Amino acid sequence: MPSLLLPSTRREFLHLSSKGVGLLAFSRFAPQFLVQTSLTAPKPEKDRKILVLVQLAGGNDGLNTVVPFSDPAYHSLRPTLALDQKDVLPLNDSLGFHSACAPLHALLNEGRLGIVQNVGYPNPNRSHFRSTEIWETATASDETAASGWIGRYLDNACAGAPAAADPDAVHISAEVPQSFGGVHPHNTYGLALGARAGKNDSALLERLATQGAYTGHGQPDTNHDFLRATLMDSLVSEKKIQRILDANKPEATYPASPFAQALRNVGGLIAAGLSTRVYFVSLGGFDTHANQSNPHANLLRQLSEGLAAFQKDLTARGLDGQVLTMTFSEFGRRPNENQSGGTDHGTAAPLFVMGKQIHGPMHGTAPNLAVEKNADLTYSTDFRSVYATVLDRWLDCPADTILGARHERLGFLG
Repeated sequence: MPSLLLPSTRREFLHLSSKGVGLLAFSRFAPQFLVQTSLTAPKPEKDRKILVLVQLAGGNDGLNTVVPFSDPAYHSLRPTLALDQKDVLPLNDSLGFHSACAPLHALLNEGRLGIVQNVGYPNPNRSHFRSTEIWETATASDETAASGWIGRYLDNACAGAPAAADPDAVHISAEVPQSFGGVHPHNTYGLALGARAGKNDSALLERLATQGAYTGHGQPDTNHDFLRATLMDSLVSEKKIQRILDANKPEATYPASPFAQALRNVGGLIAAGLSTRVYFVSLGGFDTHANQSNPHANLLRQLSEGLAAFQKDLTARGLDGQVLTMTFSEFGRRPNENQSGGTDHGTAAPLFVMGKQIHGPMHGTAPNLAVEKNADLTYSTDFRSVYATVLDRWLDCPADTILGARHERLGFLG
């Protein structure tokens, strides 16, 4: 059989990882195209704090998620999409959850869910790609960064730590999250959405790692040696994670949706005691420009049922005190509905935080709906304040250093 070509640049290597192969298990040797620093995973601890990020991809309609049912402006802006008081689950005298969010409503009543209202950033961008980039890199809308906020956290948390074979971060999504990108390389791992284990990836890794593969120059070199060692480490991680997921016996019944099954996998990996500190799961479909009512309700139901099963599983396993789950979406939707029975790209929206340590149900201020047609909401909470609170009070990291500026801390973690 002819030799296989290993990727010879960092871009090619990252592209291969985006295809679902568990890559970036960096170890021992640094090649010429990567930073010449050896960084390893945080020390595993029984009580280590874990962050689970849940992306609502496409831009979730916040006004029909946390519904201002008592505001006449809401009904005026949305003559067909607006929900009445009888159609919502009350949060207070003016706000309610969409009825599809019953499991989240129950968690909120139990003190395990918090809502951060009207989250956004100055000078908002309505491009899916650019706004997602802003959220994942935690930059201002007129700035760009090569690293993500989680990657910078890993840069800080992993420096000088003892070696560990477990991934620093795991994503279950179609591609590697930009938030994972660090100044230094880190051991991250990817599973395809809905996958139970990485059997197909293992076969590819085994062929690449065990055959006489070269970089295309005809002779082995430093890059080749590094990449081959990396692929061997990835194969070890792949098989370890496959064994964990095959043996996973959750303590809650998860719905059959790919999103819920992704959370099932995360629960299994956490229960196995991996030293991994960050998990990332994505639920797509929130770009509801037309005929929004039923698709949006179905998405909220998937989100709510999946998150509730995940929290129940963690609680039954005695792990709920270690895990904080946080949702985010690149933007909300316009306050007014459009002529197609949907909503267009907007700005601010609520996000959720979930866990045993949540303090209080509502944080921030509700949006002001006194806006003209086709105007946007004005955010009241900067998303980087949410990140700063998580970094500082959950992950015990210097938030101001990682975010590059001082941001207000919020009260959802005390």
